[in-house]
Amino acid sequence: MAVLLPAWEYEFVNMATENHLFAIAMQIVMINGGGGKTEQDNHEGVDSLPSQELKKLANGNSKIPGTLDDYRKLVVPIIEEYFSTGDVEFAASELRGLGSDQFHYYFVKKLISMAMDRHDKEKEMASILLSSLYADLLSSYTISEGYMMLLESTEDLTVDIPDATDVLAVFIARAIVDEILPPVFLTRARALLPEFSKGIQVLQVVQKSYLSAPHHAELVERKWGGSTHFTVEEAKRRIQNILREYIESGDIDEAFRCIRELSLPFFHHEVVKRALTFGMENISSQPLILKLLKEAAAGCLISPNQISKGFSRLAEGVDDLSLDIPSAKALFDKLVSTAISEGWLDASFGKSAAPDEEMQNTSAVKVKRFKEESGHIIHEYFLSDDVPELIRSLEELSAPEFNPIFLKKLVTLAMDRKSREKEMASVLLSSLRLELFSTEDIMKGFVMLLQSAEDTALDIVDAPSELALFLARAVIDEVLIPLNLDEISIKLRPNSSGSQTVQMARALLSARHSGERILRCWGGGTGWAVEDAKDKITKLLEEYNTGGDLGEACRCIRDLGMPFFNHEVVKKALVMAMEKQNDTSILALLQECFGEGLITINQMTKGFARVKEGLDDLILDIPNAQEKFGEYVELATERGWLLPTFASIP
Repeated sequence: MAVLLPAWEYEFVNMATENHLFAIAMQIVMINGGGGKTEQDNHEGVDSLPSQELKKLANGNSKIPGTLDDYRKLVVPIIEEYFSTGDVEFAASELRGLGSDQFHYYFVKKLISMAMDRHDKEKEMASILLSSLYADLLSSYTISEGYMMLLESTEDLTVDIPDATDVLAVFIARAIVDEILPPVFLTRARALLPEFSKGIQVLQVVQKSYLSAPHHAELVERKWGGSTHFTVEEAKRRIQNILREYIESGDIDEAFRCIRELSLPFFHHEVVKRALTFGMENISSQPLILKLLKEAAAGCLISPNQISKGFSRLAEGVDDLSLDIPSAKALFDKLVSTAISEGWLDASFGKSAAPDEEMQNTSAVKVKRFKEESGHIIHEYFLSDDVPELIRSLEELSAPEFNPIFLKKLVTLAMDRKSREKEMASVLLSSLRLELFSTEDIMKGFVMLLQSAEDTALDIVDAPSELALFLARAVIDEVLIPLNLDEISIKLRPNSSGSQTVQMARALLSARHSGERILRCWGGGTGWAVEDAKDKITKLLEEYNTGGDLGEACRCIRDLGMPFFNHEVVKKALVMAMEKQNDTSILALLQECFGEGLITINQMTKGFARVKEGLDDLILDIPNAQEKFGEYVELATERGWLLPTFASIP
């Protein structure tokens, strides 16, 4: 699925007469926050025939839909049944039975588009179903993807539904009021849609006609006149009243009866969230609140998943809660500790509930020692330009929890040096993202840099401009995706130096031919190694596909001198195998590289994982991509190319 997160590929063109525009883009801080338009890869030649060795996987018999087309056929009857019966629990059970979380964005789109062409009753039912499934089956991200697809197809919807613009605006406003879609979605969507599209008109109606209106929440909730079900807002009010009455009376049986009568098992996370909030607002009520939640969990009234979701939702808003309850963070941590110790909250929650505080709670001595050691590693890298050696040194530190600190240290040191070191730092980020660092590590590192941007500017005068270039370069190098800039912005103070730096990075990315200019911003140098390597890999695979010289192909891969980048060889080889008819030859090359130790099992696994992540895009151009990739995975598993952890990669 690639709606909000397209496979960004940049077209590099020689622009000798327009270099002055790049300098102008550096001045744009508060204008044009959207990313630039890009093109996706085009894949041709889908008539490839599987080899005899690969055909043995052909007769898999799974009930889980393997393709989006299969999912589409199965999901429509679920929606039709729901509109007929109004049974939320049955609809949730059927959707869960499909077991295809990666396609649930389409369920959101289809549910809304079908409701748009029906009566107000079905529109209200659709909104209730989304709110009921939120945090259990549908994440905010999945819901955002579904709504983004709807915005992109508004023109088509208008052909069959004349008032589609207004109806879709109400659905989006309702999702924001119901707290299943973040308000920042409007900003993100606006940046991704064409300027004069109907999708932009929908967003304008949402903002001006609904969310800006007096008492907008009540207006939106009552827009369709309700239904046989009470609305989400009414459910929240009932939950609040149930908890207040329980705190006053202490009658736990009555509270349980009222919660059961709500008949909203998929909305019990709201009970948990509001109960915990009451307990933080009124310390004297905590024993009653903890007793209620503990016994509700023990009696299976509230499922472990709903308990965890409730804690997670409160964790997300604890910073805002601190404005009214100064000790909110400490109180929340205590509640988490109590729930885990009493056994009604999964112990793993404590490890992930507050990721931003993990480093703050770690020994200061250990952090200081890590900074010193990482500083030595970075200085040595700037002298040697040896990426594999740096990666080995970083692995030896065995401190992955400090990866964001390493990124901050790397970029800070590079900003105070010459263009060569800045280029080397960007190249290293590309390698680390593929070897050691997660996207979350990269984002946290940049957030730390941006939060201290004002202090950094005291020592490095042009720090904001340099940091904007590092951010933009990270997007061009696919270390980050454009949407990550929005996620980073949310964690920064409005109008701060860091926030303005993100805006500057967006402006750089939105300029014409931004890819080439940003890649050359520090004069090229070692940074072109990654882009050159991609071109060389493509050429050597094409030459091998034509000539079939196995030894020459292996020699060319070895001559690249970038063993940490061999996952790119695997990725491009697998895509070429899907496109061409002689996939046996391509797979023979991978076998030879693996047998010689030229491509390690780690790099092989990363290459397969990258193809797996992009399958939804490949299917658009290679209809049988899913089937062929499954055949390749079985072959690779049999021959020991893949790590056991590959099966758990989503």
